[in-house]
Amino acid sequence: MAIVVRLCYRLFLIILLFGYGLIIAAGIFPIVNWLCPVEDAGNRRDKLKMHWLRLFSYILCLDIIIDGDLPRRGTLLASNHISWLDIIVIGRYLPAYFVAKSDISGWPVVGYLARQAGTIFIRRGDKRHIQATAKAMAGLLKDGRNIIAFPEGTTTCGDEVLHFHSSLFEPALSTQSAIQPAALQYHGEARLQAPFIGDDAFVPHLIRMLALDKIEVRLSFLPVIEAADNTRHAVGIEARERIAQKIGVKHSLEPSAIDEKPQIAA
Repeated sequence: MAIVVRLCYRLFLIILLFGYGLIIAAGIFPIVNWLCPVEDAGNRRDKLKMHWLRLFSYILCLDIIIDGDLPRRGTLLASNHISWLDIIVIGRYLPAYFVAKSDISGWPVVGYLARQAGTIFIRRGDKRHIQATAKAMAGLLKDGRNIIAFPEGTTTCGDEVLHFHSSLFEPALSTQSAIQPAALQYHGEARLQAPFIGDDAFVPHLIRMLALDKIEVRLSFLPVIEAADNTRHAVGIEARERIAQKIGVKHSLEPSAIDEKPQIAA
């Protein structure tokens, strides 16, 4: 009975949270954009985004252990990808713009909030859109904004690190921006429950997360990769290897030239 009451209470808080998010996105963001200079407006929006994600993490009872140094401004952070929870885990600590697959843009409420938060959506197979996406990423990095990407392009159970789409690193290399890997690991009950894979739908998965007593996760910020005189393929391999080593998994060798096409993959 206590579990049911706790779940209902958390669901109520989630409804309030998404209502608050809509107020921020549709009401406060436009006012901030109108009243403040461009850079100041961006900083204020970042603070509001982090504030909202922190509230989300409190409702979910995220128990996060952090190690390593947080990225400096103008960094491309590349992480392994396990769940939509990853966005909350990383985003609550780091003002940043996320890179996501375009289908998320169509999710009810969540898609709207993501668009208003400045998420960069990647549309596979559309070369013109891919070029525009790369240009947008490079522009943000030049402006000193952080970008968080999941180069695997999909989620896993957390027991492997898939091939990295190295074209995601091109905007950072072209702007000589810092590239920093990050490793995510879920523990306890969340190790099996947190992965968002296969035919999982957001709402049922959210309810399962709210039913957990707590969600234990470790977020490790790994050393920055030297980008000078490096190729995107080499950077992708090194980032993947560092993450795999951190979470203690073995992985096969990278394909030699699978991702040398001039495009960005989700």
